[in-house]
Amino acid sequence: MIRITVVFLTLLVSNETLADIYKFIDTDGRVYYTDEPKHGLYKRIIQSKIRHYSQSRPFLSANKKKFAELIAQAASRHQVDIRLLHAVIQAESAYNATAISSAGAVGLMQLMPDTAKRYGVMDRNDPDQNINGGTRYLKDLLKLFNSNLDLAVAAYNAGENAVIRYNNSIPPFPETRNYVKQVLTLYNQ
Repeated sequence: MIRITVVFLTLLVSNETLADIYKFIDTDGRVYYTDEPKHGLYKRIIQSKIRHYSQSRPFLSANKKKFAELIAQAASRHQVDIRLLHAVIQAESAYNATAISSAGAVGLMQLMPDTAKRYGVMDRNDPDQNINGGTRYLKDLLKLFNSNLDLAVAAYNAGENAVIRYNNSIPPFPETRNYVKQVLTLYNQ
């Protein structure tokens, strides 16, 4: 049991988690962890970094410059702090316009299909549409949560309903809590 705990804790603190981790508790109370669930009763407890994120890091500076004007235009057009947009984009995709998450989020601001549709984004791979749709979503979240940056950023990651469900607080999901810390650190740099 101690060995399993040590392995699990190592996975939790690793900077290079390469797979989602799932947990299953059987009828006898035994706990199983895996990166390859055998059935639908396994629950994902750790989500890996988006695909291509680590490959994007060497190009982060060049890509940041490449998209700086689009980001500035969206920030101005939608009245959202440009530093917040840069922080979200860096956390979401490392400025990789072709990033795709394991959950199906796409592009610089990692838009999910329903969010893209909600904000009129026809092509999530188009950097201009992606940035504008993500910026409008972020602006709406800031409005919904009375300019509370922590809650708006948490909602960008976990969805506004998750924040509302947890009484307008950051949901207790490790991924979301880490995401909020990461974005706010980038924002305050």
